[in-house]
Amino acid sequence: MNITGTLHLIPVGLGAAPTETWLPATVREVAGRLHTYIAENAKTARAFLKLVGTVRPLQDITIHTLDNKVNASQMRGWLQPLLEGGEIGLVSEAGCPAVADPGARVVAVAHDMGIRVAPWVGPSSILLALMASGMDGQRFAFHGYAPIDPSDRARQIKAWEQMSKRHEQTQILIETPYRNEAMLETLKQTLQATTRLCVARSLTTPEEWVQAHAVSRWKSMPAPDLARKPAIFLFQAAR
Repeated sequence: MNITGTLHLIPVGLGAAPTETWLPATVREVAGRLHTYIAENAKTARAFLKLVGTVRPLQDITIHTLDNKVNASQMRGWLQPLLEGGEIGLVSEAGCPAVADPGARVVAVAHDMGIRVAPWVGPSSILLALMASGMDGQRFAFHGYAPIDPSDRARQIKAWEQMSKRHEQTQILIETPYRNEAMLETLKQTLQATTRLCVARSLTTPEEWVQAHAVSRWKSMPAPDLARKPAIFLFQAAR
């Protein structure tokens, strides 16, 4: 089967910053010409499209909402026009679609249908934080969220630290912004003093802040302002 349609994976911003500082002009052009999108939230998708500028009015752009109730059959219906040569964009709530993002489900369906998938360059908080951390970029694991229960959280962090030491592997996790400060405190109290810990806040925005130190030093430093700001945490056990 000769497939000419394309599912475009379009990265969106990590925070308030001019689009030209984090999205190449070619990607902005692609994003602006598409008339159909798949997104977790139509409102935030339209806010992104307003930033990049669109060829047609926003109200004329179709946005399919990808929530937990959407099944593979519905996704195939959305992607069906691509079998006849169309184009559809897939966006995340922040960063790169399908990376720590439910959009991966759509990409899997597209591959099953034989549809071309085009990943475009843009910001990934996971990779940007890893780049800036000075930690091992060849062996790393992204875990998403740690458990909410304090005892379960501490137990899981210790297990990840043991994994880090055993495999010489960087461990990466995120937290809901309003719990960032509690997460940092848990990491400081749970990790070994010699383990290196990195905190990356508000990447690609004017409030960007990245620091990486041994846990012992973090304990003597003033706490950074992480309240309700997007942040990512990385650590690597001492060898």
